[in-house]
Amino acid sequence: LTLVDTPGAANDADAERQGAGAAIADVFAAVAGARVPITTVVVGEGGSGGALALAAPGNTWAAPDSYFSVIAPELAAAILKRPADRVRATADQLRVRPQDLVALGVVRGVTGPGATAPPPPG
Repeated sequence: LTLVDTPGAANDADAERQGAGAAIADVFAAVAGARVPITTVVVGEGGSGGALALAAPGNTWAAPDSYFSVIAPELAAAILKRPADRVRATADQLRVRPQDLVALGVVRGVTGPGATAPPPPG
């Protein structure tokens, strides 16, 4: 079971010198090559390659108030040179909320209080 709650790894030159990218790649490989079932629950922030690396292919779930993306909405807005009041609109465009992720097939469903499970496969 992997629980994801990370705003994202640093993406500067110092982080690269310290091996952040290589460490994330190692986690991707470990999860992909695991010989045991892995379940992932995004319990909060899931805004980085590291968060994606921990996601179990086909068995990732999201808590009702979580988000999951290759980049945090705040960072995406900053890269796009949008003001802070546009972060919510940027999140809408990124489609990072649990209901979006279910619709896109990125997560199996939303889990937690008040959440409903998806119908069984097939």
